[in-house]
Amino acid sequence: MSRRLKVLLVLLCAALLLLSAFGCSAQQQSSTQTTQAPVPYQVGPWQPSDQMVLNQWMDARVGETSAQPQPLVPVVQEFKNLIESDPELLMLFTQMFEQVPSTPEYQKDPTGQPQIRDYRVMLQLINQIITTAPEFNKTGLVGFPINAIINWPMGTQAGTTAFLNPRVNSQLKKILDQWGEFLKAPESRSVLNDDPETGWFGRDAKAAMPTFVDDFQCDPKQPYYGFTSWDDFFTRQFREGRRPVASPTDDAVIANSCESAPYRLATDVKGSDTFWIKSQPYSLYHMMAGDPLTEQFVGGTVYQAFLSALSYHRWHSPVSGRIVKTQLIDGSYYAEALSEGFDPAGPNESQGYITPVASRALIFIEADNPDIGLMAVLYVGMAEVSSTEFTVSAGQHVNKGDQLGMFHFGGSTHCLIFRPQTKLEFDLHGQTPGLDSTNIPVRSKIATVTK
Repeated sequence: MSRRLKVLLVLLCAALLLLSAFGCSAQQQSSTQTTQAPVPYQVGPWQPSDQMVLNQWMDARVGETSAQPQPLVPVVQEFKNLIESDPELLMLFTQMFEQVPSTPEYQKDPTGQPQIRDYRVMLQLINQIITTAPEFNKTGLVGFPINAIINWPMGTQAGTTAFLNPRVNSQLKKILDQWGEFLKAPESRSVLNDDPETGWFGRDAKAAMPTFVDDFQCDPKQPYYGFTSWDDFFTRQFREGRRPVASPTDDAVIANSCESAPYRLATDVKGSDTFWIKSQPYSLYHMMAGDPLTEQFVGGTVYQAFLSALSYHRWHSPVSGRIVKTQLIDGSYYAEALSEGFDPAGPNESQGYITPVASRALIFIEADNPDIGLMAVLYVGMAEVSSTEFTVSAGQHVNKGDQLGMFHFGGSTHCLIFRPQTKLEFDLHGQTPGLDSTNIPVRSKIATVTK
């Protein structure tokens, strides 16, 4: 421990003793009171009101500072150099951890691990994560180990700014790409085991995915159920016949593009809007990165749905038609709407907000049905989703239900976007967007064209 840190700890301990003595004195003056509730020493929700909370925080901080740091791999060292060489980024990455409330509910991250309070510890943990595959857990951040580390800091003012910075996202992409290479390697299969709590074929995972073996192409008799890597497991395919195409010869029926739960259905969407406010309205020009075709969709309809890390992650065409163009759009990885506050599974509550700012893939399709005409599908990566892959190209004709591409490495969200001329009646299978969390099967009916 450095001399400077020792001095700081001595001063802090002295201050704590003074506070403790003040508390004891106050208690002695009240002879009729047999018990005493914790005495607040700060006003406002951003500081703990119980002395014990501060003690616990100090213990954790000292432990983190005293821990022997490991050498950072080159891409993480580059991230550290970027943060520390830029005064604005250094300020933001320091403040985002300081701005996380120290009240009891924020002492742990959303997965139950101790909440870190220093960007240096963040870098050390990222350094460990990029050579390991995600273990199963029961939380909303299953499969999101980096997201779990920074989940609370993402929701602060400093975090909101930092994770929109282009240089930060460029470096995060390099880190996530390197992690993605590991997740495609055979070594990443170590978590595909039957550990009751953390294994993807264990007790808890089977309870979360009870029909896994019946649904997906796998062989429980083979090591790792036959999967060659974590990514092979993540991008698993349904068995033949498990997800039939809705009305394959009826071009008036639109199929669900992803195995996903409804998030929002919006009509008369604007070309440009204030997507960062509480209601998170859609802003088409930003969502489509200013593509010239955007103008055709102003005043139209957007249907958005959410894929969890447990979902099937391949994309399928909602209509039969010709692929007009595809585009990969660079963006953020850990951006979260400040208007949503602290989201325990961020950025789940920011799905409207991230459609114009996150890394995403855009496909325009000219439907065979003239009542649909040109439509677009936007596949938006969330957090650890560092790769979106097209399996189609411009000029290709696809049938309804054919594969278009896939997400890699995490949860995600997607939008079906229609022109105002396209009149639709949606079938959300009895669900209310944003309230329910049950997946609607991929390739099942999601809407019907009405005249």
